[in-house]
Amino acid sequence: MRRDLDQDGPAALLDRPGVRLAFAALDEPGAETRLIGGCVRDALLGIAAADIDLATTLLPETVLARARAAGLKAVPTGVEHGTITLITGDGPIEVTTLREDVETDGRHAVVRFGSDFTRDAERRDFTVNALSLDHAGHLHDTVGGLTDLENGRVRFIGDPATRIREDALRILRFFRFHARFGSDAPDPEALAACVAARDSLRRLSQERIRDEFLKLLMARGGPALVVTLSATGLLQRITGGVGELGRLERAARADLPSVMRLAALAVGARPDADRLRDRLRLSNQEHGRLTAYANALAALHGRAEIDPSAARSLAAEHGLTPLMETLAILAGEPRPRLTDGTDRVLLDLAGEGGPPSFPLAGADLVAAGIPPGPAIGRSLAAARRLWLERGCPSGEAERATLLKHALDRAHGLE
Repeated sequence: MRRDLDQDGPAALLDRPGVRLAFAALDEPGAETRLIGGCVRDALLGIAAADIDLATTLLPETVLARARAAGLKAVPTGVEHGTITLITGDGPIEVTTLREDVETDGRHAVVRFGSDFTRDAERRDFTVNALSLDHAGHLHDTVGGLTDLENGRVRFIGDPATRIREDALRILRFFRFHARFGSDAPDPEALAACVAARDSLRRLSQERIRDEFLKLLMARGGPALVVTLSATGLLQRITGGVGELGRLERAARADLPSVMRLAALAVGARPDADRLRDRLRLSNQEHGRLTAYANALAALHGRAEIDPSAARSLAAEHGLTPLMETLAILAGEPRPRLTDGTDRVLLDLAGEGGPPSFPLAGADLVAAGIPPGPAIGRSLAAARRLWLERGCPSGEAERATLLKHALDRAHGLE
């Protein structure tokens, strides 16, 4: 499917204040600097680029000197790789000296600085990421990226197997970029190379796989590409398990965040959350989200329906957000069914800022004459169970009932 590119996008990119300042600072006779990569690609698609990258024939020390002479803050963020970050009023701009690969091992590349934009383009991953734009507005395309962008096609530059041997993460990047920019089926040659090299994912750090996979899950065509990952055996190498593809699709339709899309896809029970934490080096917060989903999933298992009272209890027990996210993921399945008024209750709770709160505390029992100790905890737990069974009612009368129940338990009268 051919798409029309935004002819005004490159001009808008060049007109950004930070870009103008950077070009002016790096303007030196005999040198050349261009916008390159994703920012050019996005400009042609009418997307405001979040990250601005420049490639230059100037050496890093010259970039630093010229930027500082122009009054720009320049930070040597990756000077050993030729990268200097310029701090401008509308965001950072990375400036990298042209490079040529000397040696690669699938994870790291040994490079030397160069001055040939064509050779620099040939060392990049995909044709759509190798477009460059000079300060005069001339678009440079030496690898066919413009045609591929128009046709919604993501292709490796040169031999796909060679590109993947240089960096195995390009397997996941291929799927992510096709999910964002591709149309129709993935490029057959690229797909075959990714499948053939799938075992090379083991050489990558878990953090790199995690970051790339979560980005893939958030891409427009992410769920469809995960189907391909599953069919080719790549998904099992990433998550260590099978995928709930229908649940992932519903999580995407509900616009849930990436960690919840991962939960929908790969978590069926608490051990799955633990496995993903270890396999993908998830943060404690991300693991907590997966665990909350697993707990809510277990609480909903086997329920034919959820009425307003049960919804309030489930929200109090498991948290309103985990409950609503889990229900969104399960929405296309036969059970549980939400009875009339349940959706309204959940929306009302969201408007109130969260689930109902248990109205008693240990201090209430101490004030009523119960000495501090284990009896208070057991009595409060009994009263909370009653509160949950009754649908988490509120009001002074209900609070008095719960307090009596707790005191009776404490006095051994139950």
